[in-house]
Amino acid sequence: MKFIAIIPARYASTRFPGKPLAILGGKTVIQRVYEQAASVLEEAYVATDDERIFQHVESFGGRAVMTRSDHKSGTDRIEEAAEKIGTMADVIINIQGDEPFVQKSQLETLKQLFNYTDTQIGTLGKLFESADAIMNPNSPKIVTDRRGFALYFSRSVIPFVRGCEPQAWLERFPFLKHLGLYAYRREVLREITRLPQTPLEKAESLEQLRWLENGYRIRVGLTDIETVGIDTPEDLQRAEEFLKRIMV
Repeated sequence: MKFIAIIPARYASTRFPGKPLAILGGKTVIQRVYEQAASVLEEAYVATDDERIFQHVESFGGRAVMTRSDHKSGTDRIEEAAEKIGTMADVIINIQGDEPFVQKSQLETLKQLFNYTDTQIGTLGKLFESADAIMNPNSPKIVTDRRGFALYFSRSVIPFVRGCEPQAWLERFPFLKHLGLYAYRREVLREITRLPQTPLEKAESLEQLRWLENGYRIRVGLTDIETVGIDTPEDLQRAEEFLKRIMV
């Protein structure tokens, strides 16, 4: 099978305008994401609505695709880019443009999910390590069935562990954190971007619930590596410190 990466990148972030072009360890954030993707996958593209990002990607030898500015999600932007590229890839991997530390092993795990013919969409989960982290609504949780397919994603703590205090829940159940990496079979990506928003998606503000509500199956791979996303200038400072540690 052929896999490619498409990296959605917007300039107009509410919390961190110009984030893809911010400098991290001597390179821009988007260049670091692109180089990580290109080191594993046959092809990588940045899908953007901003000429500055487009020109920058081409300046370091990357591939970029201009897309509309009115997309409501990165998934929609990726679909437009895939159509413009005219790709013949079997699977498209969505790597967020603010994930400069995405690892080869994570991308390989995503690829392996498609060894199963019934995988329509793939994503990753990581076991939580503390009770406090489980309670954080900014860290979506996943519950899966015995075959590794997602049953539900939630910002709330799922499942509820009856009969003990919340601080002891981690000892009773292997809570799984959702990491925002996705892979889609080409025809599935085309289909899901044509779906209207659903009640669960609106309630939780989690796009993947739209896919579940419409009967699509999301297989979850496991990783022991935490992602280090950059949403704010403070996150960029933490990423600088993280980069220094891993380069020692």
